[in-house]
Amino acid sequence: MRSKAFPWAAAIACAAALSPIAAGAAEPDELAALRAEIAALKTEYAGRVATLEARLTQLEAGAASAPPAAAPDTAAAAAAVAQAPSEPSPAAVAAGGIEQRGPAFNPSISAILTGTYANLSQDPGDYAIAGFMPSGGEIGPGERGFSLGESEITFSASVDPYFAASLTAALSSEGELEVEEAFARTSALPAGLTAKVGRFFSGVGYLNEFHAHSWDFVDLPLAYQAFFGGQYAQDGAQLKWVAPTDLFLEVGAEIGNGDAFPATRDEGNGFNSTTLFTRLGGDLGDSIGWRAGLSWVDADAVERSYEDTDALGNAVLNAFSGQSRTWIADATLKWAPGGDARRQALKLQAEYMEREEEGRLAYDLEDSALDGSYRSRQSGWYVQGVYQFVPRWRAGVRYDSLDAGDTRIGLVSDGTLAAGDFPLLFAAGDPSRTSLMLDFSPSEFSRLRVQYAWDDARAAATDEQWLLQYIYAIGAHGSHKF
Repeated sequence: MRSKAFPWAAAIACAAALSPIAAGAAEPDELAALRAEIAALKTEYAGRVATLEARLTQLEAGAASAPPAAAPDTAAAAAAVAQAPSEPSPAAVAAGGIEQRGPAFNPSISAILTGTYANLSQDPGDYAIAGFMPSGGEIGPGERGFSLGESEITFSASVDPYFAASLTAALSSEGELEVEEAFARTSALPAGLTAKVGRFFSGVGYLNEFHAHSWDFVDLPLAYQAFFGGQYAQDGAQLKWVAPTDLFLEVGAEIGNGDAFPATRDEGNGFNSTTLFTRLGGDLGDSIGWRAGLSWVDADAVERSYEDTDALGNAVLNAFSGQSRTWIADATLKWAPGGDARRQALKLQAEYMEREEEGRLAYDLEDSALDGSYRSRQSGWYVQGVYQFVPRWRAGVRYDSLDAGDTRIGLVSDGTLAAGDFPLLFAAGDPSRTSLMLDFSPSEFSRLRVQYAWDDARAAATDEQWLLQYIYAIGAHGSHKF
């Protein structure tokens, strides 16, 4: 904790450093006067430190003996402590990451404003990833022309000595308000344990926990879009443990109601989604940091429906019921000369996903209501690099690739239906995409980006995409994760 005593300590240090020079050039009377002044500063400094320590002790005693609302001196004591100078914040903690500062008040409030302009060669309304069951989530490049992106408003604060809480509400371009995250997290568990309860982005993979404004590209990798329909969120509970070792080691587990693709919400008293993850990380010298992780998602689906067409082009509604298991491996490496990412930095990032689903597939629920076995094994990956070549300017490249794998549908195998009755699942093609990015950050609170993508995710047509994006941050916003 920094206090008002810091400027006095700095003044004393400077005076002490200058005293030998003064002793050689000043007269004896002037030297005596200077020593007297230094002695007075020391006395005043000691008095101020004693006063602040007494005030801190009083505040801690009050917080331990009564709830915050019942402690009459809490507001006054907090105001007195808040008047002390705050610790300066580094301009950029992670390579290319935006790190914002704001006033220290309770709660901290931040807002993120984003928007895009999209020039697309194909109609975004019929965007679909060849060979993958649609998620119903946010996939594709978005609408053509100018669009107001997702705006985020976040409230966060320490509730008491034991809990902190955060709420992030997302306002869509259509004016719909959605709770992205709303959770409470422990701050006083022993042995490196941390618990979280509420709605939150799952800790699986690398990119999943990052909010959209902190992505290095305008959109998510194809693997996230195909396997999770965007970011994977949980309504449930999370427990993490960080090992007390020099090498970073974290292990976590989550349970949730399954109200997110590829699961479906459990209408009973149980949970439909379980995740496990572990991460390792460390430093290689003063300039390189690394992190690697392995995650597992076990989800149950009951009548997870999606729209398709039959062999004649008629619209049908199909549904999958069964078990979905996804493995994720991720690795990230960051380089910055001497650990200072403000001038020059490089980030390399990759993730691999593999999913297996097994159960029953119902065809044309509203008419035929046929039902048969279903099994699929699919995979996908991406690799990207982002290089900050001078302060404020970054360039990046990303390559995505998906493998629709082997899909077996009982209604097709036994001759009841043809593969043409499931065009989305049997669509030919090798979904892939190459993206190039250049962005400029006028300050740590704003970013302007241009992105070009050659998108071959569809079955037949290539979509050439030009995207322009702006990001503006208002208020207090902490540094991002590694």
